[in-house]
Amino acid sequence: MEPDDLYTTRTCFYLGHYGLALEDAERVKFKVRNTPHLQTEREELICRSHLAQNLSVNASGSSPAIQMLLLLENSSHKSKDDVILEAQTLLHSPQAADSSSTQLYAAQLFMKYGMTREALKCVHLGTTMEHLAACVHIYIKLDRLDLADEHLQLMRQADEDATLTQLCHAVYCLACGSSRAEEALYAYQTLSEQYGPSPMLLNGMAVANLVMGEFVAAEGMVEEAIQAASEGGKKEQADALVNAVAIYQNLNKEDKVQESIDALKMGHADHPYVQNLLTVEAALQRVCAQYA
Repeated sequence: MEPDDLYTTRTCFYLGHYGLALEDAERVKFKVRNTPHLQTEREELICRSHLAQNLSVNASGSSPAIQMLLLLENSSHKSKDDVILEAQTLLHSPQAADSSSTQLYAAQLFMKYGMTREALKCVHLGTTMEHLAACVHIYIKLDRLDLADEHLQLMRQADEDATLTQLCHAVYCLACGSSRAEEALYAYQTLSEQYGPSPMLLNGMAVANLVMGEFVAAEGMVEEAIQAASEGGKKEQADALVNAVAIYQNLNKEDKVQESIDALKMGHADHPYVQNLLTVEAALQRVCAQYA
């Protein structure tokens, strides 16, 4: 089947090339204007690329999917309970009944709060490649590699060469540990050679090298990922810094460990890693105070 006009936009977004995704979305603007579903998807991809780069979402649509993306953007400025209530209301609205996009974005919102069960409910019956990919990631997070593999096989049956399939294969191999880390590294390298290195792909290669015990190679990759992510892609930068902490610890570079932790606290205070770290530090201080 020939790819549609959004194939390149979609691929760039999946690979973390958000700037290129926005450029291509502009290129195909007039090509998709007479195809409603592609026009809708184009607008959503633009919003998602802006979110990934920590930019404001300027959306003109009022569909449940766009509203869910706007909720994702504004979630840090609202209480968790209010955000979840709004998300549930959107999910159960009549307009969202047949919207696979709304379900997908709701799952991403729930995952942000660690609500894996609610996220899985949104996508476990989905048949799109993105729904299947979301299931793979959720099951990996739940340590259910058997179920993650089942959904990965469904993706392969649908399109073995799809970018999402290759990315999920790499993530699954990393979850399997050192025995399959080399497969993950090869997958990331192949995508990087084909489409160019992005912070996401560089970070993936860093993790693969880390899992294999190749700490020097991992250090080079993660530093390149951090540098590349500084131009956009807040999540990728935070994840790369988290991985940098582990890599520098294995290389006994305590100064760089602290430098990475400080960068995380300064620029990514809402990241789960930072939140958990602050909780542990506070607990340690309370214990130390007892013996002061």
